Amino acid sequence: MTSEQPRIERRGLLLVLSSPSGAGKTSLARALLDTDPDIRLSVSATTRKPRPGEVDGEDYWFVDEAKFKAMIEADEFLEWATVFGNYYGTPRAPIEAAVSKGRDVLFDIDWQGTQQLAERMAGELVRVFVLPPSGEALEARLKRRAQDPDHVVAKRMAGAAAEISHWAEYDYVIVNGDLGESIAGLKAILAAERHKRERMTGLTAFVRDLQAALT
Repeated sequence: MTSEQPRIERRGLLLVLSSPSGAGKTSLARALLDTDPDIRLSVSATTRKPRPGEVDGEDYWFVDEAKFKAMIEADEFLEWATVFGNYYGTPRAPIEAAVSKGRDVLFDIDWQGTQQLAERMAGELVRVFVLPPSGEALEARLKRRAQDPDHVVAKRMAGAAAEISHWAEYDYVIVNGDLGESIAGLKAILAAERHKRERMTGLTAFVRDLQAALT
């Protein structure tokens, strides 16, 4: 005898992945999005130029600096930061709407953005920091991407230690030596967070009805 899994209403969550550039958070994010239909990627606005293959409105909203600053003044961002001379920010309205409807949103942002999100939506935030298995592996990954010139790779390596220093501000840490194991760990984190009692807004009514049916 089988029964359909009951759907219990819950608030959505914000799953944040942060790491030094090259540690593999983008690969983890893509793997999760490809296999979990119940989470979508937050699309940030940025002033940096598109990389080859990036699509406006899908990878980022590409805007000029004047437009970005106007959005800051209008308080249209949940978080924003300057990274390597470019602005990045998360538009507020679509994220708040998604959470209220029980939809999960994935963020690929740095520690600065994560701190700002924590100030505004701490109850919905799940923070995961991704570490490389070694400094040598990080440098090799940056060079293998072949998207940035050598001086940019060197700049990213120099900034990695400062970024890594914020690992203790996160709820979970994944050391990304094996991508498959890291994906499995990330999925386990997400599954557990979705079942947190305080996040399941429909649980009280469900339990009340269940108790009534048993008496």
